Amino acid sequence: MTVDSIRPVDRPMPPRTRPALSRRSVIAGALLSVGFSSGVIGLSRLTPGVLALPSSARTATQPDGATPAPVPVGPTPDLEIVDATVRYAPDLDLLVFELRVAGEAGATTPEATGAFDGAPVLGYVIPTTLPPGAIGFLAEGIVALAITSHPDFDDTPLWDENDDGDFANDGGLWHVHWTLLVEDERAPGGLAVREVVDVSEADVLLPTNAEVPLYLDSPGFPVALEADSIRVVVPAPHVEDETVFNFDAVSASLFVNTSDPSRPTLGVYDVYGILSGDLSLPYTVEHEHEHGDE
Repeated sequence: MTVDSIRPVDRPMPPRTRPALSRRSVIAGALLSVGFSSGVIGLSRLTPGVLALPSSARTATQPDGATPAPVPVGPTPDLEIVDATVRYAPDLDLLVFELRVAGEAGATTPEATGAFDGAPVLGYVIPTTLPPGAIGFLAEGIVALAITSHPDFDDTPLWDENDDGDFANDGGLWHVHWTLLVEDERAPGGLAVREVVDVSEADVLLPTNAEVPLYLDSPGFPVALEADSIRVVVPAPHVEDETVFNFDAVSASLFVNTSDPSRPTLGVYDVYGILSGDLSLPYTVEHEHEHGDE
């Protein structure tokens, strides 16, 4: 499999047929990747509203045949995060991630381009201090829960979010990923999803991986959108019962790249809002009392 072979939305699948996953399926695509910084990202480098390169810089170094570096959508109240909480409910052993925005949560989505290369991705991203191993990632980086929309492709091969019998046509619906973020100066925002660049790494990706050469998992957690809030419920055993950690909240624009080695496979191009203002991850998990406790 190559990075170009992820299922686009116009490729039908047999009704109710779940595609087979292979941990080795990412290896061929991984060979397309180029080097990146494997260190933990410097989150303080992010500043909302100033990450998009000027148009002259976007096209100045494009190699022949590469898709031009895209332009992110403009900011809207739907992408302006005003509050975030993570609550642990011990009676149910669940973590509830919740964001609130100034506008309507999830109302702004990317416009389809008709291609995987250059496809836009919008995301509400919750970077955390969770250890990568708690998610099942055997690599370094910042663990983030990302709630994303991208109408040009589907990367949740086990899940049929719109319940129409086709597992490959609902990438535009908001859905959840676990991901590893790393510093990558090839992206205008200085950050990218960590790439799989070594054959041995493909053997340790989770069975629910997104079938792209990235540290990007598709756990299938439901997303609840209501007015100005967006919620995701995560069973605590899915993070090895780590219920004490810090977090922050970000809204961002990312783009897929498969043709230009001067840019990452999935990099950050603009940041619309950072709840803390500096991505210092100052917020902590709230622990609810168990039923019957004083």
